[in-house]
Amino acid sequence: HMPFASWEEAPKGVGVLPLPDERWKRCDIKSLAILPNILAREKAVRAGAAEAWMFDEDGFVTEGPACNAWIITKDGNVVTRHLDRAILSGVTRRKLRGVLDGQGISLEERKFSVEEAKQAAEAYLTNSPFLVKPVVKIDDTIIGDGQAGPVTLQILKAYRAALEEQCTP
Repeated sequence: HMPFASWEEAPKGVGVLPLPDERWKRCDIKSLAILPNILAREKAVRAGAAEAWMFDEDGFVTEGPACNAWIITKDGNVVTRHLDRAILSGVTRRKLRGVLDGQGISLEERKFSVEEAKQAAEAYLTNSPFLVKPVVKIDDTIIGDGQAGPVTLQILKAYRAALEEQCTP
């Protein structure tokens, strides 16, 4: 079970555990075949992480059991995996594309490796319960200075504003 984050809790960073992606090969189809997702998340939580980031046989991050994975490169580009059969396009992911554009933040939709993620300036995950959640640790590697980074916080603030605007009559 994944608790909903409050806007006050959202900026607090979490750790993720990289795990092999053992799911079926059509993760773009939402189905009831989620046992591997549940097991991966359970393993991550037992290891003290908030979530897992699964990776394919080539070492590229696919997604988390219940989230999309994002990194911010040292030159400020936001990177998330392009839509393919390995990931489910989340509603938060879709909304965030417009938010990034509105903030003038460059988005690259491409594969990135666990190693590249560990070298990133910042990282975050997205889903409806966690919103935009800073990732400050991947496995045993501290990301950035171990706190939510400035670009991630800017994105979280802009995402909140976009949601509030959408919900205002």
